[in-house]
Amino acid sequence: MPLLSVLICRTAPSVFRSTFLSHSRQCLSKGGSDRQLTIVRYSRNARNNTRTESFAPRQTIVPTEVQGIVVESGYVDPSKIWRSLLFTAAFTTGSFIGVSIWEYETIRSRAMQALRSKLSVNWFKDRVKQNRQEMEQWRKDLTGWWNKLSPGERIFAPICALNVIVYGLWRIPSIAPTMVKYFASNPAAKAVCWPMFLSTFSHYSLFHILANMYVLHSFSHAAVATLGREQFLGVYLSAGVIASFASHVFKTVTRQPGLSLGASGAIMGILAYVCNQYPDTQLSILFLPMYTFSAGAAIKVIMGIDLAGVLLGWRVFDHAAHLGGALFGLFWCHFGIQNVWPLREHFIGYWHELRGPPKK
Repeated sequence: MPLLSVLICRTAPSVFRSTFLSHSRQCLSKGGSDRQLTIVRYSRNARNNTRTESFAPRQTIVPTEVQGIVVESGYVDPSKIWRSLLFTAAFTTGSFIGVSIWEYETIRSRAMQALRSKLSVNWFKDRVKQNRQEMEQWRKDLTGWWNKLSPGERIFAPICALNVIVYGLWRIPSIAPTMVKYFASNPAAKAVCWPMFLSTFSHYSLFHILANMYVLHSFSHAAVATLGREQFLGVYLSAGVIASFASHVFKTVTRQPGLSLGASGAIMGILAYVCNQYPDTQLSILFLPMYTFSAGAAIKVIMGIDLAGVLLGWRVFDHAAHLGGALFGLFWCHFGIQNVWPLREHFIGYWHELRGPPKK
């Protein structure tokens, strides 16, 4: 097992805000603009509002404006939790349905290729002709590189690429308002649902994305070897959205709205699954390989730290999101893989009937 990096982090509001403000100041200073950065803090508006809330007095959502970018903060409507819950349930179900179709279509395609290669000489000739056209040097190199990758690296590569692309988009000032709106999860924002998913591919700082991608790469091999690439992707995507939902619930209950982003909630789901599947595997900390510990002990310590962060109100990382992702990983290890994943066979049967017999 590769070295373990304990720097699994989903950026919390205070960390993201400080880095985002510093970057915005640099952009303003470089452009020579004399516009001042104004941070408008929200204030209570209980006098003019007779509505009572179970979580907090009504507060106005006064935006924080940075370089023309509006970040909604303040009152978090508890009723939005139901929207988040419904989206989480629908997205999780859709993820596993999607990867089940992917698994079915892959098996079907391989079976048809094998059948046609034996029964159809014309297809074989057409295939040979097509292969000759595809033997360009750049495609040959790309295919050779891809074939050398392990199953874990083949699923890690596109996930990492998406995270890198989103990281690059954060560097474009003109689309910064869109990035804040859709690629940072915030229960106080108008757009609540899709940012819960998109924020799991979003990183603002270089250190943040490097740390998360290193941990994902380290544990993706063992996870894909056990789960397969389709089930791995379903667990990864679902853990990310469930982690965002846990963050929403915590921020609503504690009345602490703010932005969160990062892949660590999804990664914690994979980490918890692997550490419980292989509890005796020896791990070590990056840059300190002489100190080793078991995977079972590692996940207990990490979850203990996140639990302490939730109870004590630490705001360095989004500890609630970490716990949400990890709990889903534990659930899948002890229950989901034996009882939930086999249920896809019923859906695949319906899908097979819908697709009909393969064309000759």
